This record gives sequence, structure tokens and C-alpha cells, in this order.
Amino acid sequence: MSVIRPARLVASLSVFAVAAALAPAALAQTDASKPTSRAEVKDETKAAAKAGQLLPAGEATAGAKGASAPKSTKTRAERKAETMQARKEGKLLPGGEATYKSSMTQTDAAKGSTKTRAERKAETRKAAKEGQLLRPGEVADPNKK
Repeated sequence: MSVIRPARLVASLSVFAVAAALAPAALAQTDASKPTSRAEVKDETKAAAKAGQLLPAGEATAGAKGASAPKSTKTRAERKAETMQARKEGKLLPGGEATYKSSMTQTDAAKGSTKTRAERKAETRKAAKEGQLLRPGEVADPNKK
């Protein structure tokens, strides 16, 4: 014969009590909670479109109600002419994350370096032997010397 421990019995009874208390609310159906039909949703959307209440697609206007992009003071031809002029002068940055260091060539990234590649590699090997390298994902502690 098994004996039910008092703590387990109390826990089981409390779970049943909570479920019994919440069951009527979960099972109650009112007209307000009735699902909307597809035709009703389409009609509501058409009415909102006619009234100008729909937001344009995209992320930029997700929070703004009725917001639109600022109007340009230049024509398309003027913008294209400026871009072509900047291209001729070499002022355009490459597409993507152009200002990020990974888009630079190795020589550009190392321009400010006073050490050769061999010297940097030797320092790294020495630090590895002495156990001074950080594990991947770790951040150096600025207070530790």
C-alpha cells in the first residue's frame, strides 16, 4: 500500500482548485468574443482604405499613424546628376557596410601599425604560451592589469 505524502497531496489539490476556479471563465462565450468572418475583415479593410486610415507597407512607418516620407526638394534628375558627379570624383562609398573595418584592404587596415606581421604573430604565440589570450566571447577587464 502506497502512502501519499502530504506535500504532494496539497500541491495536487491546489492545482485542481486553480483549474476549477478558472474553468468557468475560459468556457464562457459571449458575442464579443465571436470570431470575425473573412468577409467582415475584408469589408473593414476596404472601409479603412477608403477613409485613408491604412498605413503604408514597410517597417519605417510602423509606429506612425498616417505618416508619410518627407517630400524631396530635388527632382529625380537632379539627384541622379549629383550621384553621377560624386561617382566621377570618387566620393561614393562601396555598397553595404562601407565604413566598417572589414571592408578595408589589409594594407589600409594596418596603415597605422608600427609592427610587422611577423612581430604581431610572435607576440600572439608568446601570449598563448603564457595563457594570456582571452577565450572566444570573453571581454578584457579594464581594471585588471
